[in-house]
Amino acid sequence: MAKRFRVLIGGAWVGEDRKGIDVVNPYDNSVVGVVPEATAEDVDRAIEAAAAGSRAMAEMPAWKRSEILDRISELILRDKEEIAAIIAKEAGKSWKFAIAEAERSAETFRFAALEARNEHGNLVPMDASPVSAGRFGYYMRVPIGIIGAITPFNFPLNLVSHKVAPAIASGNSIILKPATKTPLTAVKLAALLEEAGLPAGAFNLLIGSGRIVGNMLVEDDRLAMITFTGSPPVGIDIKKRSGLKRVTLELGSNSPTIIDEDADLDAAVARCVVGSFANSGQVCISVQRIFVHRNRYDEFLQKFVAATKKLKVGDPMDKGSDIGPMISCEELTRILEWLEEAKSIGARVETGGEVVDDTCLAPTILSGVTKEMKVVCSEVFAPVVTVMPFENFDEALDMANDSVFGLQAGVYTNDIGKAFKAIKRLDVGGVIINDIPTFRVDHMPYGGNKQSGLGREGVRYAIEEMTNIKMVCLNL
Repeated sequence: MAKRFRVLIGGAWVGEDRKGIDVVNPYDNSVVGVVPEATAEDVDRAIEAAAAGSRAMAEMPAWKRSEILDRISELILRDKEEIAAIIAKEAGKSWKFAIAEAERSAETFRFAALEARNEHGNLVPMDASPVSAGRFGYYMRVPIGIIGAITPFNFPLNLVSHKVAPAIASGNSIILKPATKTPLTAVKLAALLEEAGLPAGAFNLLIGSGRIVGNMLVEDDRLAMITFTGSPPVGIDIKKRSGLKRVTLELGSNSPTIIDEDADLDAAVARCVVGSFANSGQVCISVQRIFVHRNRYDEFLQKFVAATKKLKVGDPMDKGSDIGPMISCEELTRILEWLEEAKSIGARVETGGEVVDDTCLAPTILSGVTKEMKVVCSEVFAPVVTVMPFENFDEALDMANDSVFGLQAGVYTNDIGKAFKAIKRLDVGGVIINDIPTFRVDHMPYGGNKQSGLGREGVRYAIEEMTNIKMVCLNL
């Protein structure tokens, strides 16, 4: 029988008497664990516990928060092999990417430990105005309170870490609702947080439906903030129903990469293979639309197809595997339908398109696409990438901007003028020069424009979202 897990609420491990949710390995459909499904009463209890936890966290000195965060980082590295196995089994992420996620998450907590010790405030020059000359003023950043975090399946540790770590660093408490498909990594993290000495109630874990758990967190006025990573429709609904809460939304994308005539083609090919197909393309900043200068298009496509064909598809627990399964049969069916739609109106499959081991999609490259196809205009979230030619750099920038999304974009060029033109004109949250849009390190500001979301993550910038400014003015 699959192991039954409990969840952490108010410092107590509970849920053995709850209805269970099966956690299924998307590669072979085996049940890898059973987690308790939260009730409305559980949500209410978690909010009450978080209220007490927020008081404890707000009173905790910065050095103590920093020590706890450093300890969490150490514990993740200690258990990274176990964590990677959990990620590979419940998310279907290939081992090498699962172990990399564990290591990145440790770094995220380490960055948070550093930020917890930094001063978050500044002097205000009161004598800049004759009315306030003689007064002394400064502002400080104070914790916002209880934060509700709702996270997706594709990075079940690091995207959780990007919400939990800055919440702790800034002295808040947090209630986490992970994706029901990948909750076991969050259960493991909860155990590490407890081992690191986090106070009871500072972190609370709820697993369940958006209809019950998500809606209650979004609508309850005791929460000060919702931080959500997921789809645009859900994010827009959260924004509508959250009242006066602060809301951070990390939503979708169909990330473009521009490869100009003077680009290092071999470097671009190698990185585009990684950016298009890592984690089966189930990454918000996966390379989805590649625009190549007409004079280099055929050469790029030939090299890109050849490199893609070398990827190994199969069991994510196989340390030699590059591509694992889609997260569910439903998602596999969806992308196959999108491929059929694209082919029916003129797209050509240069490689891939077939199902491997019943649950994996072979990495797929499409040419002959148009902007109306779903594989171009929507977020594909699968190992599928499109390649399109352009005539001049201005046209490429327009093609990249022709999207409802604006998360990150990659630009390959050796012309510094074109690089800065791209930086100025691309309507995205991040422009990555001579690399793919999939590039991200965990201390940089990260977030998007348009339907890609609101606010920014990256530990320092998330702390700004998770704190309020308190102005102090002394009339001495």
